[in-house]
Amino acid sequence: MSKTILVVDDSSSMRQVLKTTLTGAGHTVIEAADGKIALGLLDGRTIHMTICDLNMPNMNGIEFIRAAKTLPAYKYMPVLMLTTDNDDSKKAQGKEAGAKAWMLKPFSGAQLLSAVTKLSV
Repeated sequence: MSKTILVVDDSSSMRQVLKTTLTGAGHTVIEAADGKIALGLLDGRTIHMTICDLNMPNMNGIEFIRAAKTLPAYKYMPVLMLTTDNDDSKKAQGKEAGAKAWMLKPFSGAQLLSAVTKLSV
């Protein structure tokens, strides 16, 4: 089933890789370069899940998740953290904020699509 997925990453090349993989599997992708921009896109439209980087300017991934989870329409939206950061304390902060999964870069397309299938509502 096709999902609408919000991709949040300050790297335009990473957003392009994610978009290519996800649209190739039939999903619709909305892109944002940081958490602040992404938060502005949470305007009531249906978004089935978010794939979010941790380290970004303006608003990092954990700050974005905390803010997104205060919005009633997005309270239960699954968030996959996709990052190079494997620090256990950051993982704990992400989980506490509401991240449902943590995936490390680099990743394979198969890994990403498997996570999307498992997490999206």
